[in-house]
Amino acid sequence: MTTETPDPPGLPDAPPDLLLGSTEDVLGAVPYLLGFHPTDSLVLLGLRGEPPRGHLHLTVRWDLPLSGPEPDRILPLLRREQISQVIAVGYGPGPLVTPAADEIRALLRGSGITLVDVLRAEDGRYWSYLCSRAGCCPPSGTPYDRRAGEVAVRAVAHGLVALPDRRTLERSLAPVGGAARAAMRRATAQAAEELRARLAGCEDLDGLAAELVAGGKARVREAVGVYATGGRLDDGQAARLGFDLAVIRTRDEAWALITDDSRDAHRRLWQDLTRRLERRFVPPAASLLGMAAWSGGDCALASVALARAHEADPGYSMANLLAHALRHLLPPHALADRMPTPDELDLQMGPPRTTWLLPMVVLLEEPPAGPSGPAG
Repeated sequence: MTTETPDPPGLPDAPPDLLLGSTEDVLGAVPYLLGFHPTDSLVLLGLRGEPPRGHLHLTVRWDLPLSGPEPDRILPLLRREQISQVIAVGYGPGPLVTPAADEIRALLRGSGITLVDVLRAEDGRYWSYLCSRAGCCPPSGTPYDRRAGEVAVRAVAHGLVALPDRRTLERSLAPVGGAARAAMRRATAQAAEELRARLAGCEDLDGLAAELVAGGKARVREAVGVYATGGRLDDGQAARLGFDLAVIRTRDEAWALITDDSRDAHRRLWQDLTRRLERRFVPPAASLLGMAAWSGGDCALASVALARAHEADPGYSMANLLAHALRHLLPPHALADRMPTPDELDLQMGPPRTTWLLPMVVLLEEPPAGPSGPAG
């Protein structure tokens, strides 16, 4: 499927010991930098530092053929990120890759950015558009090992994963089905029944809002702690957190808690809930997963997560904000640096009030999906 949105800048620095000293090293590293083996794609690796040395700073992937405004954004991105060297790799047949390779060469000509190499890779062979010496770049291409090279071995040792393709990545966020889905529906119905009972018998709605927000924030922190230690929420806990995240203040608590130290726990938590929650509860969890993945350099997962959020609710503002940032190739810190701390959120938003609960009330009024209803 072709999309105008690239997999945005990622991996602020190369993983430890993932040294890119040769063309084979570059081709071996790309799938682990992206998280999957690319096809029909253009990948740019941006390095900082003076040639011939430099360290990897960003990785960007586009579907081929290039379309829309994407080429016009490449040079501003490279300048903004202070990139001094670029390696471009096109994946696919020559008629598909060559126009993109020519566009990159023309774009960087006279830019002051060194174009280290422009490669085409297909079926375990590669060609260089910058080398015409038959001794090192034969017309039939140079074979390379796509999966068992030295860089691949080091990447796996550091816990990096390269899925077979992007569709495999998309399936990793597919909603659970079968018995797991039925169990989540029962847990969601029970959580809804308990919340309706609390609302029905409440005479102080502002007080209840304060209580629910405080409880939601506590449950967010507890959930992050569970996944930080390798645990997992049960269905009832997951369903309850789905209702909590409907309240913007509670969702923003989770957003503000995504830090370098807690990012991996957030990623595991929100990836799990994106798959398990009923469809109408997915947008907050998928958006939080998008932010956690993007801030950690896993931009392919971020874009897939935001697509899940958009599929469930095309108007969900957090997902649309993040998707806009990705489309314009903004670095993660552009948003992270502007995100208030939990204490600052309390000052900005003031004390909880009844209106904060309206999104939760809307969810409570929606009838639960039946046995043949939409999956989460």
